[in-house]
Amino acid sequence: MGFKREKTDDYFLLDTAVENVFINEYMAMAPGDFVKIYLLALMYADLDIPITNEEIARHLSLDHEDVLKAWTYWEKLGVIRKKRTDAEDKFNYDVEFILLKEQLYGEKEKKKTFSSDQNVQSFMADKEIQDMFAAIEKISGRVISGTEMMEVISWINDFHVSPEVIVYGYSYCVQRKKKNIKYIAAVVSQWAREGLGDVIAVEKYLSQQDKKQHLYKRVFQALGFARNATEEEKRIMDTWFENMGFSLERVLSACSKTSGISSPNINYVNKVLTNWYEEQTGNASSSGHKKDLTTGDIMRYYEKLRQQEEEAAEARRREVFEKVPRIKEIEEEAKGLSAEISKLIISDSVNRKKSVARIKDQMDALNTEKAFLLTDNGFELDHMDVRYTCSQCKDTGMLETGERCQCFGEVTKEKIELITKQKTE
Repeated sequence: MGFKREKTDDYFLLDTAVENVFINEYMAMAPGDFVKIYLLALMYADLDIPITNEEIARHLSLDHEDVLKAWTYWEKLGVIRKKRTDAEDKFNYDVEFILLKEQLYGEKEKKKTFSSDQNVQSFMADKEIQDMFAAIEKISGRVISGTEMMEVISWINDFHVSPEVIVYGYSYCVQRKKKNIKYIAAVVSQWAREGLGDVIAVEKYLSQQDKKQHLYKRVFQALGFARNATEEEKRIMDTWFENMGFSLERVLSACSKTSGISSPNINYVNKVLTNWYEEQTGNASSSGHKKDLTTGDIMRYYEKLRQQEEEAAEARRREVFEKVPRIKEIEEEAKGLSAEISKLIISDSVNRKKSVARIKDQMDALNTEKAFLLTDNGFELDHMDVRYTCSQCKDTGMLETGERCQCFGEVTKEKIELITKQKTE
């Protein structure tokens, strides 16, 4: 009896094995296009089918230069190796995919040679260095290879860090399930650039970073963002807490001001907080009104103005409903139809699109009937709407861009006194 497995000539129906080390350690931090380039070339490497960088670029709708940048990026991380056929032509090379498991746990690839005034034996004879490697092996749960030892010793010279900081770096990364030596080197190098000379300084730095990350996360949650902050956004948020001295609660209060705009953004919140800061420090300046008029006075004016306008609109609505009861019925019917559309949109109904279109036709008919009833009874079409004094900012004083509206500078003490008087009458 013989056994045979069916084979396919269509290589797009086959599978490409990707090391979990690549997914866990490298993919998340890499630019998306570079990951695409890596995976496509890996597929062709597994199939032993040649493909050029130009063909990769066309296949992925990228520039040829992007492909070259990707190979340089992956080479620096030790993920691939460029094998040049002509030493004089830096763009003519083959790409060899490195076995990442062996790079992590084996000694297949030779690391950079260690250069120092002291030889390796003198370093290894040092009790502090011996204790460092013993601690690293205990943390990692494995025996450290001679190649990795050479790499770690080079950090002492290259980064000017102490053995205790290196041990702490291993512990920090392993706890976060990051065991790649290049990742650990990047972490230790960052601490060195921050001038952290001992474990106490590192812990203080990490505590501050954790606190910052918590603040960034809370602000983005308040704004409804499901992504990480950019470096510029982090810089702006740092000024709120560090330079302006606002508490998290105060910043979240500013974030709530974005509920009335279509596209919430950091710049809008920054404008709100900057205005509050200027008011607190007495640096606020607004043209068109007296110096003794604060930003807080003006914002309270807008709040009273909106309240007055909304109450007036509600009074007009009651007037219309009393004279033409059918208009109230139309609004209730339209509200029910709107709720029905919302249910259909999230349903799995086969005829969902037709049903939604039918309901929209019904709503259009109701709106047409409402318009006829309003005009036939002597009302303007917008009679029941809120009539804002400023159509640009809807009497908030702020545009959607976060800038102050022109009307902000036109608020006077007399206007504030007038609306306060109207409110009390």
